[in-house]
Amino acid sequence: MPNFDETLLQPTVLPSRFPNLLVNGSQGIAVGMATNIPPHNLREVIDGAIHLIDHPDASVAELMDYIKGPDFPTGGVVLGMAGVREAYYTGKGHIIVRAKSEVEDMGHDRARIVVTEIPYMVNKARLVEKIGELVRDKQLEGVSDIRDESDRNGMRIVIELKRDVQPAVVLNFLYKHTQLQDTFGVNMLALVDGTPRVLNLRDMLYCYVKHQDDVLTRRCRYNLEKDRARAHILEGLLKALDNIDAVVHTIRHSKDTPTAKDALMANFGFSDKQAQAILDMRLARLTNLESDKLQAEYDEIEKDIAYLEGLLADKVKLMAVVKDEMAVIRDKFADERRTELSPIDGEIDVEDLIPPDNMVVTLTHFGYVKRITESAYRAQGRGGKGISGMSTREEDYAEQICIVHTHQDILFFTNTGRMYTMRCYQVPEAGRTARGTAIINLLQLSTSEKVVTMMPLPRVDGQYALLMATKGGLIKKTNLEEFKNLRKKGLIALTLREGDELVGVRLCQPGDTLLMGTHQGKALHFGVDEIRASGRMSMGVRSMRLKEDDYVIDLCVTEEGGMVLSISENGYGKRTDLALYTEHKRGGGGMIAMGLNDKTGLLSAQLIVHDDEDILLITDDGTIIRTPVSEIRVCGRSSQGVRLMRIAAGSRIISVCRADHVEEQKEDGAAAPAPSDLLSEEETETLPGGLNDPADTDDTAGAGGDASSQPDDEL
Repeated sequence: MPNFDETLLQPTVLPSRFPNLLVNGSQGIAVGMATNIPPHNLREVIDGAIHLIDHPDASVAELMDYIKGPDFPTGGVVLGMAGVREAYYTGKGHIIVRAKSEVEDMGHDRARIVVTEIPYMVNKARLVEKIGELVRDKQLEGVSDIRDESDRNGMRIVIELKRDVQPAVVLNFLYKHTQLQDTFGVNMLALVDGTPRVLNLRDMLYCYVKHQDDVLTRRCRYNLEKDRARAHILEGLLKALDNIDAVVHTIRHSKDTPTAKDALMANFGFSDKQAQAILDMRLARLTNLESDKLQAEYDEIEKDIAYLEGLLADKVKLMAVVKDEMAVIRDKFADERRTELSPIDGEIDVEDLIPPDNMVVTLTHFGYVKRITESAYRAQGRGGKGISGMSTREEDYAEQICIVHTHQDILFFTNTGRMYTMRCYQVPEAGRTARGTAIINLLQLSTSEKVVTMMPLPRVDGQYALLMATKGGLIKKTNLEEFKNLRKKGLIALTLREGDELVGVRLCQPGDTLLMGTHQGKALHFGVDEIRASGRMSMGVRSMRLKEDDYVIDLCVTEEGGMVLSISENGYGKRTDLALYTEHKRGGGGMIAMGLNDKTGLLSAQLIVHDDEDILLITDDGTIIRTPVSEIRVCGRSSQGVRLMRIAAGSRIISVCRADHVEEQKEDGAAAPAPSDLLSEEETETLPGGLNDPADTDDTAGAGGDASSQPDDEL
């Protein structure tokens, strides 16, 4: 780019052979921003960068196994790791650095303090002057002399003490009132693609690795073009040597140089550059020895071209070169750490302050989350219909509830296919009547994102996998191990097509089966083992064939002893034995899950329930009804069921949640009648094909379709 007066050009990027921003640190003040990055040990930083190349999803905690903390050239002692962790996780923090000193016995009950290392950026002369001022003003008692005995062998500040003076008392006073103990304020702000950003440790190393990828790619392309140009010239020279008599004859019988050049190009097919190289060739190059040298050079360049093309075609090989080049720098220039890392006595991790307990975490429809103790949740259990003891917005309701240990991770999946995480204790605790905290204040969600599934990360070993279903009929199975390196900024859990969105995530194990439900009342029952596990960035495979204008509403993993509950938009519902949903192959059109018509509306929810549970039916106008599962009629697959909830005109059921059973009492103490008892015979009619109706057969997708048809190739 042009320099300040546009008289010269200056480079915009300089290739750094090691993470210079971390190794050498940086201090600076700019307009409206400042940066203060501490220096680090070359060996540790390069080892951390290499680990990040090998493990792209490495967390800050993993990188801290390699990069222990700042390494100041002046040495000193870093007190405590809390400030270091804060700086590495957030990009900002305060690190306490103390001078390194020792006490020497002078005899006759006297001692002296010898300071051999001082904190980074502390001026030694001003430090000695400050100590002298404290002694002169009689703020520091017990010091008889101060000398600076530093020489080429190192620093040595001597503080001689009077008889019977305790060195520890004097040192503590100096730590408090002088720069023998100083605080380094970390602010890791840097320009990333021209934009100032505060980076944590992983971000800094990631940006460097990305920079090295770009530098090496540019270098390979430049060298490749250079080698190809040279190989092109050598091909012309070798071809000319093979036809030397005819070439010489052509040149000798040409009128001038341009004529000879045109003749070579016309008679032998040489390019313009090859013809010019032949004309510029000295006669000495015609010897056999020179000919062999040209052939050897050509063979070597061909090898280089193949090597460079291989690097540019394979990112793994390219990054291996980056690692090798960094390792050369490390082995040549790395030295031992100078700054000592010393934990403070009694320093504890923040997690040690969180008592272990089981918590109930709730997430509402409008994205408010809170946690309360499990005992408090049980105490509020008998509260009538709905979610008692929670003050939410009038139209809001608790949509997801899970029991989580305080030190357990919670996974949050959004409709855009991203996954976020936080520890249970990081969810703000609230009282029984509080609505909670907006989750957008806790997770870095975009404006278009909505959490569709909240689930605790299992704390027991097992071959767990995550099933992710999309509205457009795709499903993906990814091993839980893929999500072990969790980030606060979120991970891509699923790649979505344009216009598609995530509708549900479930935890499964080998041998489980799942049930998919669609808006137009179809269901497909198949085994999770039919879905091949794929990586985080994949799109998945087809779960079932969808008719026009149909879409998946949810998926559920079957449970032993559970029944299939189907709820329509207009408040009709039924339970059906899972055995009636024959297990088929993935990719089929499914079978009838519920008889739908204008009176029932389309299918709104399908889930697995048990007799000892309640369900909450929520409409789009905020109405909530709680109904015991045991009082919902058992019907066949193709029946429409019974009316469970009277829906206001223009409203529809949009969500159904499982909940613990609560005995609902009438005012006089008698048990409330079942919802079906309150309805007329006309309102409880069912379509032909009840529970044992022989006509209740599978309805496959399309004319002549087969629900057990083989699935399409993976997408």
